[in-house]
Amino acid sequence: MTRAALLFPSDPLGPHRPDPHYAAEARRLRELGGTHAVVDHDALLAGDAREAVRRVPADGDPLWYRGWMMPPTAYAALEAALAERGRTLLTPPAAYRRAHELPGWYPAFADVTPHSAWIPGGGMPGDAALARAVAELGGRGPAIVKDYVKSRKHEWAEACFLPDLADTDGLRRVVGRFVELQGDDLAGGVVLRRFERYVRRGGSDGAERAEEARVWWLDGEPVLAGPHPDTPDVRPAPDLSALRTRVRALGCRFVTTDLARLADGGAWQVVEVGDGQVSDLPRGTDPAPLLSALLSAPAAEPSAAPRAEPPAEPVDGPPAEPLDGPAAAPVDGAPATPPGHRAR
Repeated sequence: MTRAALLFPSDPLGPHRPDPHYAAEARRLRELGGTHAVVDHDALLAGDAREAVRRVPADGDPLWYRGWMMPPTAYAALEAALAERGRTLLTPPAAYRRAHELPGWYPAFADVTPHSAWIPGGGMPGDAALARAVAELGGRGPAIVKDYVKSRKHEWAEACFLPDLADTDGLRRVVGRFVELQGDDLAGGVVLRRFERYVRRGGSDGAERAEEARVWWLDGEPVLAGPHPDTPDVRPAPDLSALRTRVRALGCRFVTTDLARLADGGAWQVVEVGDGQVSDLPRGTDPAPLLSALLSAPAAEPSAAPRAEPPAEPVDGPPAEPLDGPAAAPVDGAPATPPGHRAR
């Protein structure tokens, strides 16, 4: 059976080796007998995909990417450039977009994730579009604003939290500030999501955060479950029994689900879904179970349940609290994430 290889972003100061953020994963991969190549992430985002993959050996094993987030258009360019070198990405561009952006994954999880409405586009939505999105969420009550991928939770009152959707002036102020701060990084469009409280716990830094878990799925099965990168010292044990069919319905081979439990004692809810290739590991987590699963994964996707198709318009779902995490923590020994480089 063909053994998969991994593709890491290169170190800007040493382009033949993986970025320091992923150095620990690369070392563990070698210990497991795996191989890797590197891609120039900056060249890729600059629009030169052929230059980005120049150091990838031609005609080798199929690849899983493990690195910084990128727009779906850049990911498609990466796949095309690798194909010219006889290499295959095991996550195709359509699957990357579906898992990476909220409108792609929301239909499969609509009954277990915050009720959401979204407005496509690259700028400030008009009043009519905002009014339709607010109506989708019931017209009133607290919510957050984000784009298809990320929020700005560090500017909570300024550009994230909406105390009451019925406050149209407040809505426009917060959404406008969010769009302004995102600038060219605005991904896909504006999303409004219902807000509820999750169980919270103090972290090692004294700050109180949601008790959140991250679960890694490969071909519809969980291969690693542990803390969220924001709370590496918290180790919740979520119930995954209701998620298998939903993950399989999504139709993406390698994904993550971030889960949290409602403060009123309710069930675990899906906070976010992401493409597993650009989802970060929490500090101190041994990546061996995840890497071993990726190395031994078949080149062709196993038979799966039919995936949920994204609707043309936002769909309804039950309310729960959206909690986007801050920039993910690096693995042990890695430096802080450099500007312009983000893992989920």
